[in-house]
Amino acid sequence: MDVWNADTVRLIELLVGPDADGMRLDAFLATSEELPSRSACARLIEQGRVLINLTEARSKSERVLLGDRVSVEYVEQAPVSGLLIPNHDIELDIRFEDDYLLVLSKQRGLVCHPSPGHESDSLANALVARYGYEHLGMLQGEDRPGIVHRLDMDTSGLMLAAKDNETQKALQDLIRLRTLDRRYVTLVHGFVAQDRGTIETGIARSTRDRLRMTVSDDHGAREGITTFEVLERFEAGSHDEGYSLLECHLYTGRTHQIRVHMRYIAHHVVGDQLYGRGDSRANLGLDRQFLHSWRLSFDHPQTGKTLTFKDELPRDLAGVLEKLNARSMGKTDYGHVVLG
Repeated sequence: MDVWNADTVRLIELLVGPDADGMRLDAFLATSEELPSRSACARLIEQGRVLINLTEARSKSERVLLGDRVSVEYVEQAPVSGLLIPNHDIELDIRFEDDYLLVLSKQRGLVCHPSPGHESDSLANALVARYGYEHLGMLQGEDRPGIVHRLDMDTSGLMLAAKDNETQKALQDLIRLRTLDRRYVTLVHGFVAQDRGTIETGIARSTRDRLRMTVSDDHGAREGITTFEVLERFEAGSHDEGYSLLECHLYTGRTHQIRVHMRYIAHHVVGDQLYGRGDSRANLGLDRQFLHSWRLSFDHPQTGKTLTFKDELPRDLAGVLEKLNARSMGKTDYGHVVLG
């Protein structure tokens, strides 16, 4: 089903008045209530849709002069509808936004796109409510508007969404090229002896439990690469074997990748209800995995500017570390850099 309805092509005529004399063309166009943002107007100029005195504009930085007549061929997208029910009740914690993309901090308990039991309360439903289908990349399909990469339902932290197909594809290419730097903080069971390491395995869906992923050498398994560095270690207690706080760097984006890899090296993520341990005391009372997307860094696909974002631990995870503080064996050198 195609979500795009018929568009309307409008010819917008503008006259340069005294207040706009000498103004850059893209800035002048953006002053019109009939036209979109300045960056979108710049794209119209690049597409040859803007004339000054019946001559095609040469550049967005071209200056308009008093009395100039500017004509714009503007394609106005009709209102659209799709499969998802817009949900205006879900709060979006937006950390950065421009005409192309947005960076948000996802709360625990929020699924990224509809699934059984979550048909109308996903991040995708919230994005549609805020931006509409017409302002979200659609390369992932109607049920995943804007989605570039996903976080598990009970994983919190930073993630990206795209406002158009071109940007969505460019961001997904960064992931494929492994140049989109995604780092997570996780607390795992046990004493991780080495300060840093790399886990490289195949990952496939379990044949015994379709909800779980597993390390596999099967032909259909997909490559999963996770590196980690220890930030801090905590002594063993009466009901546990101690803990290690890690930063994990994803080079691939397989389903449940960090959780599966931590289980593989016998250092289960604390609180993980699917891959971890059921002992509430050893899980420090957590009912969700201690996993937080804390840092994103990438080159903006449209502007080329390097953008870096950091997100502090949410209250429930920070509270767990506060409880463990007296048992700290000290931060590693890298932990001092990251945690201060």
